[in-house]
Amino acid sequence: MIIGYHASHEQFPPSELLALVKAAEQAGFQAAMTSDHIAPWSERQGNSGNNWAWLGAALSGTTLPFGSLAIPGGWRYHPVVLAHLVATLAEMFPSRLPWIALGSGEALNESVVGSGWPSKDERNARLRASADILRALFRGDTVTAHHPWFDVDDAKLWSLPATPPRLYGAALTPETAAWLGPWADGLITVRKPRAELRMIVESFAGNGGSGKPMALQLQVSWSETRDEARIAAWQQWRNAAAPPHLLADLRTPGDFDELTKDFEPDEIEGVIPLVTEGRELLDMIADAESLGFEEIYVHNVSRDQAGFIGFMSREVLPTLR
Repeated sequence: MIIGYHASHEQFPPSELLALVKAAEQAGFQAAMTSDHIAPWSERQGNSGNNWAWLGAALSGTTLPFGSLAIPGGWRYHPVVLAHLVATLAEMFPSRLPWIALGSGEALNESVVGSGWPSKDERNARLRASADILRALFRGDTVTAHHPWFDVDDAKLWSLPATPPRLYGAALTPETAAWLGPWADGLITVRKPRAELRMIVESFAGNGGSGKPMALQLQVSWSETRDEARIAAWQQWRNAAAPPHLLADLRTPGDFDELTKDFEPDEIEGVIPLVTEGRELLDMIADAESLGFEEIYVHNVSRDQAGFIGFMSREVLPTLR
């Protein structure tokens, strides 16, 4: 079991986030995870540094392995450009970028380049084509491919890692998990109620994913009191209340804020668990492990990351060790 720290680009300037991930390593976290956004989910979060530039500094400044979400569908990143970024980091830091998680993206991050925002079926087709290109480039192949959305002409990576990152697939629904099963190297998803999470796991395993690694982003709101944890979650992360079918199609942080403007603090625990004691989080970790997750990346949505890291070092990580 790997217990990792989720580094939230949406909530902190890149310089502050770098200091936080260093503190997380010192506290005993075994790995870290990031997401690749150009915008936060809410205007209240207020940040969104470039993930790949930041990862160069974070890998250099720590000894942790990092996993990252990546969107190679030909919007912000042509798959060749993304492969080049990833391969360079993986070559400089062997075994420290063990996986990237490929997703079909959100309009929030990808529509800013003005290429339109297609249906989920087309986004999946772009993702699958991109995954094939990434794998071929990581093998050292010279790649030519022509698709309705992007072309590749005699592309080759000249600086390759000894071991390329595995290509996990990101899923929020059982349908996407089942689609990923045959071709993804692993699965990553976010914490949901146990019955929903089990459906995602079973859909992945039952459609070709059996035996492949699975990672979980476990979102919680930590504080010393439940009231403080509730207000922190409501203030920072009530975007989690957005219905899944709208998540990929809203285009701005303001759209998410408008959608959730009537969501009350008393409702937030339905989407973000509140944590004040180590045993509460240990129980969630044990529950995820029982479903087959081998990597759990804890994302405290509160801004009090220093307090949370101290809490983890005292009440959670020693027990797991």
